[in-house]
Amino acid sequence: MPIAVIASTGALTPAGEREIIPQLSGALIDVSGLTGNTFFTPMVAGVLHLLDPQHVYAGGANRSLVLIELKLPDIGLASVEARAAFIERATDIAYGLMTPGHDRDDIRINIVNAPDGGWGMGGHAYTGERLGEAITRAAAGTAAHA
Repeated sequence: MPIAVIASTGALTPAGEREIIPQLSGALIDVSGLTGNTFFTPMVAGVLHLLDPQHVYAGGANRSLVLIELKLPDIGLASVEARAAFIERATDIAYGLMTPGHDRDDIRINIVNAPDGGWGMGGHAYTGERLGEAITRAAAGTAAHA
């Protein structure tokens, strides 16, 4: 479940640059109700892209931003409430890691869903059903890659 953060250089504190992906990962795992699941947890991955502030825009005007994109299989954060919970948590995390002078409106979040079977890890393509089975097996302590 890749998390991509694209931020203007200087929008995040140095600690924020180190902590944003781990904290967003933890929020996704928690909101998904899968804390401690040995199959789901390593599926959550992330990357931070820092861009020269002159290359970041909002409304056609140069502006310092933090953009967060979460890519999930179509069963991930399946309800409006779950998506809203992640967006609220992710906004709180990003805002807490930003440098002074930014506000919450400088954070944008986009959740993108892959179609059934359009998400994979380790060479395994997963349908929603297969993902659910693997997560359940991991919770039960049995092999996840069946």
